[in-house]
Amino acid sequence: MTERDKAVMQAAGYGARGGFGRRPALLVVDVSYAFTGERPEPILQSIERWNNSCGAESWDAIPHIARLAERFRARRLPVIYSTGIARADNWDACSWSWKNSRTAAAPAPEPRRDGNQIVDELAPQPSDIVITKQKPSAFFGTQLASYLVYLGCDSLVVTGCTTSGCVRATVIDAFSLNFRSTVVEQACFDRCQASHAIALFDLNCKYADVVATQEVLDYADTLPADLFPALPSRP
Repeated sequence: MTERDKAVMQAAGYGARGGFGRRPALLVVDVSYAFTGERPEPILQSIERWNNSCGAESWDAIPHIARLAERFRARRLPVIYSTGIARADNWDACSWSWKNSRTAAAPAPEPRRDGNQIVDELAPQPSDIVITKQKPSAFFGTQLASYLVYLGCDSLVVTGCTTSGCVRATVIDAFSLNFRSTVVEQACFDRCQASHAIALFDLNCKYADVVATQEVLDYADTLPADLFPALPSRP
């Protein structure tokens, strides 16, 4: 940040700590093979097969997300995933095709994964909730808000990708609906390093708290394990 911008943010009062909610859900946004590729590798190699891949940075974030999901499940706190859904002919890409010249292109022959499949390392468990979406925000055109109301959630811990795209859009919608949001820095990723950093900065200024993984783990441990009797049952 420039000295001018630092002074402006301080004078304007942005960046205050909002705090955790009392009844949080963990939200894992779009950590599917279309955004991670099938394996850790440099991004320019990965996007030869998956044009939306974020490359190796996604695989750096996945262990952090896994730790958070395991802790939330252990504390009987909701774990919610979002992923995309599309027709086989990609007709419903609609506005996605306006700004990306590869939207209509089929993946190279090598991939054998459904791009919208959540990566195996984070596979949803029977007690988890999965929503499908077609636009950036996990709220837009989905059941997410109604599930949060049903569960009695007052807040979200947000992870996933891309930081500047679907994560940001989801957090802004959560803010608009008066859900508190915490964004986990090491558990989010983006294909553009500058966009990732700037999005985290802007979210922390106005819409969410950006914190480290360990802080969320410690917070989850302070919560009682009987907050959410309406969660789906474990097998």
